Amino acid sequence: MKHYEFTVILSSDEDKMKEGLAFVNGELEKASAEITKQDDLGIKTLAYTISKQDKGHYFYYEINVDSQAIKNMSRAFELSTLVLKFLFVNPEKI
Repeated sequence: MKHYEFTVILSSDEDKMKEGLAFVNGELEKASAEITKQDDLGIKTLAYTISKQDKGHYFYYEINVDSQAIKNMSRAFELSTLVLKFLFVNPEKI
């Protein structure tokens, strides 16, 4: 298992944000990811409009997970309308 930093932007609408957060946490659980840190970074103005939204709710995670699971989670997040944007970073490669 490798260590990754993961940031996700969800809708700023409270109901959609809660639904999106449940989806993200469910995908992390499905991937058997060990969450070592989770921060709610709050609502921020986006640099550009995404899915007709100009604000997003940011969440930051530090996780330990298999690299194949990253591919599977990325695919699920790309297909989801609940996730505006996401980014996985391996801090060892920076």
